[in-house]
Amino acid sequence: MGDNGDFNATLNCSTTGDPRLDKAIYQWMCWDKNPQTRAQIEALLRGGCVEELRQRLCSRMTFGTAGLRAAMGAGFALINDLTIIQSTQGMYKYCAISFPDLSSRGLVVGYDTRGQGASGCSSERLARLTAAVMLCKGVPVYLFSTYVPTPFVPYAVKKLRAAAGVMITASHNPKEDNGYKVYWENGAQIASPHDKEILKCIEESTEPWRESWNDSLVDSSPLRRDPMEEICRCYMEELKSVCFHRELNMKTKLKFVHSAFHGVGHNYVQQAFRVFGFPPPIAVPEQKDPDPEFPTVSCPNPEEGESVLELSLRLAEKEGARILLATDPDADRLAVAEQCSNFPQSCQWKVFTGNELAALLGWWMLFNWKEMNPNPADTERVCMLATTVSSKILKAFARVEGFHFEETLPGFKWIGKKIDELAKAGKEVLFAFEESIGFMCGSMVPEKDGVSAAVVMAEMAAYLYNKNLTLNEQLANIFEIYGSHISKTSYVICHDPPTVKRIFNRLRNFDGENKYPRSCGGYSIAHIRDVTTGYDSSQPDKKCVLPVSKSSQMVTFTFQNGIVATLRTSGTEPKIKYYTEYCAPPGKSDVTSLKLELQKVTDALVEEFLEPDKNNLIRRLI
Repeated sequence: MGDNGDFNATLNCSTTGDPRLDKAIYQWMCWDKNPQTRAQIEALLRGGCVEELRQRLCSRMTFGTAGLRAAMGAGFALINDLTIIQSTQGMYKYCAISFPDLSSRGLVVGYDTRGQGASGCSSERLARLTAAVMLCKGVPVYLFSTYVPTPFVPYAVKKLRAAAGVMITASHNPKEDNGYKVYWENGAQIASPHDKEILKCIEESTEPWRESWNDSLVDSSPLRRDPMEEICRCYMEELKSVCFHRELNMKTKLKFVHSAFHGVGHNYVQQAFRVFGFPPPIAVPEQKDPDPEFPTVSCPNPEEGESVLELSLRLAEKEGARILLATDPDADRLAVAEQCSNFPQSCQWKVFTGNELAALLGWWMLFNWKEMNPNPADTERVCMLATTVSSKILKAFARVEGFHFEETLPGFKWIGKKIDELAKAGKEVLFAFEESIGFMCGSMVPEKDGVSAAVVMAEMAAYLYNKNLTLNEQLANIFEIYGSHISKTSYVICHDPPTVKRIFNRLRNFDGENKYPRSCGGYSIAHIRDVTTGYDSSQPDKKCVLPVSKSSQMVTFTFQNGIVATLRTSGTEPKIKYYTEYCAPPGKSDVTSLKLELQKVTDALVEEFLEPDKNNLIRRLI
């Protein structure tokens, strides 16, 4: 903890004139045992940085679409040793209430490879502290002995029948960030009311218990178990349930390149390819090993497209590989690109959007399911899911094929919750997705999974190439049968929450008090749904069918011409995201005019409703 004289001197000079802040500083200095994060607060005190101290110490993280997520560093609003201990103490308290058999079922804990030297903060250390809190209360902990893909934690929760699970990860966020993702006994991410109740328990358990800092319990406690070997073996065995053409895979001449984006995915994707009968994909050497600095990419998010896939694309060209697969740092999402020989030389790669990949994967899962279940009556018991900001292509599939389709709020936690409800009703979920390249193929785990999606995509490509079809050509075939679904997804960055609030309040009072806009760019708006307030003009009672979500902003506009557009705040980053889609009926094949009209509506949506220049919003760099 450091010298007592220094400690007392720091406290004595910590009067800022703000009693709330002074109390928070005192608590931090009393409770934090990490010398590096203590030093950060001491330095801010000496520098008189009152506003930064207030931002760091006078608020707490809340559960967004992917759990708790923030920058690593000192303060109650950030990810660090102390806030992870506090979060886990709250988790213990809530789990002890929810599960009378907690002491026999235990908790699963996994982690990725993030870290920040300045804070002495790494995902592995935070996972050990998470385990220590539970172990000191006599709760068994299944702590993985090495880094794992995020979907391994919910898979282990279900396989081991644990009460809950925690994954320490910030997925594809900037390198400064980390996070705390919580899964419930059903393997789904927690949603309401669990998230609110856990936060309440965290606030009631802020002072660390004496043994909470004792991470040596991980090495000495008989209650700590390593599930690594069992879970990896079971996962790879169960992966065979979505392998349909292993003999063809073994013979294919198609080559694949895989990038792990400096994250956890390399070893697991290599194993998955072997399970499917493929030779291992060619790894991007500069990106296959974990590195928390993500040195070769401007941001560790493969969704950003060609700008962050440069190394992978060049390697694929050198090796003669037609398909590029890129998993994000925690391997729960997948980007795909295909070399298209008919493209101009300057643009010979097609980088698929999340919505396009969902059309391909959804078609593939249904195609193979129908091969094994020829009775049309069986179709009624299967279903597919998508978040409401994602493409409506699965809805078009369902309309033609007769299976059940449902939408959820954004975030896989809502998909996981819906999967649990449908399973209890005897339904089988074949496929689910969110447009931000998150896919769930089969029912192994109720979470997006980049490892399984990568190898399923590889098998689909091998099958299609055997029939002299590319992925892009098959996508065109799908749109010919079910109707073209052309979408655009992007974002602006806003670091000022009051500005975000002002933008959405303006939309709700656009044409007078409580009057939403009636048109945009000269295009008439037919219906408006505001999930934040619970309003939906298309419903007889004007109430949303989807659950109200007051903690985030989301407004959807359905235009008279059939375009659907949504504006929403991100649950993990300082972004306002926008999504537009033109859903054309089968046979309407003038894609160029559809794209042009969609672009006009999208441009108008951004300029008229978000006003980027007036609001100092940072536009996405393409």
